Amino acid sequence: MFVKQLSIFIENKAGRLNEVLMTVSGNGINIVSASLADTNDFGVLRLLVSDPDKAHKVLKEKGITSKLTDVIAVSIPHAIGSLRDVIFAINEAGVNIQYIYGLSLNGEGASIAMKTDDMEKTVEVIDSMGVKMFTQEEL
Repeated sequence: MFVKQLSIFIENKAGRLNEVLMTVSGNGINIVSASLADTNDFGVLRLLVSDPDKAHKVLKEKGITSKLTDVIAVSIPHAIGSLRDVIFAINEAGVNIQYIYGLSLNGEGASIAMKTDDMEKTVEVIDSMGVKMFTQEEL
């Protein structure tokens, strides 16, 4: 089960983040999660939104570069070692995790989104553990 993530490349200057968020939310799209990693000149803003295709389109219309990427959104039980257990199982399956970030989706423990170098295998590992995965419609 994959969900679509928007990766948006923005200049690291005042007002650019606001412009992106206003463009997305101003078009009736709910922003579920955001993660921003920056360098001196540019940042990569990763968003999970209620309508990623529409968000991608409206950003393009505004001249804002974005890309749609599949990620996996899972709910990690609220217990010591739960995140470690999921990460360990994925690692043991020989899959590299490229990045993770936290989400707040359902109030039942911590949720994360992740991108790996073998998404299908990662879904198999997570599914075998009985860990909740989200669909695009649940965002």
